[in-house]
Amino acid sequence: MSSLLLASVLAAKAELDDDNGAPSLPAGCGNIAAPGGNELVFHAYAIGFQIYTWNGTSWGTSVPAAVLYGDAGYHGQVAIHFAGPTWESISGSKVVGSKIQSCTPDASAIPWLLLKAVSTSGPGVFNGVTYVQRLNTVGGKAPSAPGSFVGQVAQVAYTAEYFFYSASD
Repeated sequence: MSSLLLASVLAAKAELDDDNGAPSLPAGCGNIAAPGGNELVFHAYAIGFQIYTWNGTSWGTSVPAAVLYGDAGYHGQVAIHFAGPTWESISGSKVVGSKIQSCTPDASAIPWLLLKAVSTSGPGVFNGVTYVQRLNTVGGKAPSAPGSFVGQVAQVAYTAEYFFYSASD
């Protein structure tokens, strides 16, 4: 009986290893899959704000300000997310990304993204990260009404999941 259980566990692990533990993406979002040769190394849940500034004609590009947690209940802070876009772990490691692809499975939320790491530093979970995905977003879209004055700031609440990848050995 125990060898049957072991075989089941090994088969399940092989299935996870085949897709590197990457999340499933909805139809139309295949363009934000992490490229082959990369495996999921870290997954976190974020809650925070997308910060927009009115430039007189539009709300401009957002700047994130979020806290990342180790579980969906937002327990156990593991990192912060801020302009760059940058993620910094509580151990001090950092990754700075650059957007390469997006998709919008929910028109009421900010897009899902694939970002390529442009730099990593410090000891910890973000050292060596190659790609970052922002998925399962809720909220965060720029206000639909125009601003009242140039320089007006709008902080729009959002949640998301972030998936961090490193090159496979």
